[in-house]
Formats: sequence, structure tokens, C-alpha cells
Amino acid sequence: MVSEAGNKFIWVIKDFSSLQSWRIYSDEFLIGGFKWCLIAYPKGSKVDCLSLYLGVADHESLPLGWRRNTKFSLKVVNQFSDKSSILREATELFDQKTPSFGFTKILPLAKLHANDGGFLVNDELKIVAEINVLQVIGESNDESEGSQEAVQPMKKTKMTDYGTGSSDLHKETSVGNETVDVNGFQVSTLQVAYVRCIFEKHPNFASKRRSNNQHLKSTYINVLLGLIETLCQLPEKLSDDDFDEASAAVSYLTQVGFKMDWLEEKLEEVKEKKMKVYTGKTQLEHMEEEFKVLNKKCLELKDLVEKQNADVTAANVALSFDDVV
Repeated sequence: MVSEAGNKFIWVIKDFSSLQSWRIYSDEFLIGGFKWCLIAYPKGSKVDCLSLYLGVADHESLPLGWRRNTKFSLKVVNQFSDKSSILREATELFDQKTPSFGFTKILPLAKLHANDGGFLVNDELKIVAEINVLQVIGESNDESEGSQEAVQPMKKTKMTDYGTGSSDLHKETSVGNETVDVNGFQVSTLQVAYVRCIFEKHPNFASKRRSNNQHLKSTYINVLLGLIETLCQLPEKLSDDDFDEASAAVSYLTQVGFKMDWLEEKLEEVKEKKMKVYTGKTQLEHMEEEFKVLNKKCLELKDLVEKQNADVTAANVALSFDDVV
């Protein structure tokens, strides 16, 4: 069951626990004059979590070079308490190469299927999507803004993909939030200290950016902060997909004119640490197995030593007169 209202779309998936498909699609829906669809992985996309994405439904029929800068949110509704609902937000640039974006780890499967958890009621899952198209390039639509500058595709990793909380560092700037100008970028008050610190340490990193569009500039900053948040996680928590997305984000920011060599070096540093952790843990496991074997042998040898010592002690007793006579 689906329903639409303004810029919101509600998708109710019935008999969720009985679904056999690895991936399912909602019906197409129209928001902002554009066709969209939701994509869900009921058993997770290579993870033990519900995976949920927003996709451009008719991307294969759109003209070459189309771009659609979009701010959207996806919410998995807790039907017992809306405060317990899981909400994820992002601003992404959809295009022919990347016609869908979303969240691989939006909700752990154990939490989703928990009895009385509130997410599955009568075996129905409710998902709400909210979409705001910020800029359109290469498409004709009455409700969209005119195209301004062609930009390259990006992919972004958000800190909230790795947990259920939010982060001030990567708090999205939305209409109505107070913003502050930092070197020509409008950023939320929660981001000001972080952005100023970046400019202090790397004053020329944005000197060659090609766009002066505030929507795009806000997107650039959010991508950058999201990337930094990813690199601030424990290396062992980062997957290969996380590193691929981080590399894509670095490439995207470089393509639009940012000097990213400093962050690229940090990305390689974190990759090396991840490899050291992986190889180190593998070696530790091997050493622990060897230790168990050696420890068992030591215990067996200890028993033999104690037995032999007891035998020696028993034999090393002088005979008494009575024993001899």
C-alpha cells in the first residue's frame, strides 16, 4: 500500500516477514514533478540490517547529462512511538551513473524483528520518504529550478549510517536553521567551528572551486564533513564499501575544484591502519591457537613432572632397622 502527500510518500509493506525477494521496489510516485521509487533490502544488502534507498524511477529514459541535486529523508516508522522511529537525511546529486542513494545500515534486523519493537505491527512495515529537489540540470520540468552549472556525480558516507544518533559535525543545513558565513560558505551554527578549523589548517583548499551556487556549496561542505566523520571512526569498523564511498567522495570534491591531497593522504593512512588491524587480528588468532596447544602441552608436562617428582620422593626414603632386618 502506498500514498502520496505533497513532498512525502508513504510505503506500507505487508507480510514483511514472509518476503522471499532479496530486493523489493515500491510503486513509482511523483514528487516535485519527477518520478521516484523506493528500494528496500528486507534481509539487508550484505549486512544484517534493513537497507533502504531512494531511486530515480525513469533514469534510463532521461536525456544524457541529466543531474538532480536533491535533499531527502527516509524514515522507518515505529508504529508504537514516533520518537523511536529511525530517520536518515542526506543531500545527494542523482545522475545516470548513480540514480539511487540511501542507507545500507538504516536499522539492524534484530531490532526490526523484535517482539513488541514497534517497527513490524501485524507484519506491516511503514516507510516515509520526504523529497525536496534543490536543482535540476538537463531535465525539463515546470516545478524545477533552471540549470546553473553541470557538476560531477558524488557519493557520500554519513556518520549516521554507523549508528542511530546524529552528529553536529555532519548536521545538514535546512531551511529555517541559522547559518553563518565561513569563507563564502553558509554553514549551520553547529558546523562553524569545524569548518573554520579546516580553513585554518588548509586555507587554500577551496580557492579553485568552480561553483558559487549556495546549494551546491552546502552540499560540498556536507560531503567533506561526512567524509571526515568516516575517517574519525575506528578503522576496524570501516568496511570496503565505506572506503569505496570515501574514495568516491574525495574524487568528487577534487573534480569540482577542491584541493584534497591532505584528505587523500589521511584516507590512505586509515586504509593502512585497517589493514594492520586485519592482519594483526589474524596473526593474534593464529598465536592464540598456538598458545592453546602449547599451554595444553605445558599442563600435561607439569602433571608428568609432579608425578615423577612424587615417584622420586617416594623412592628416596631410607630404610629403617626393622625394614632391613
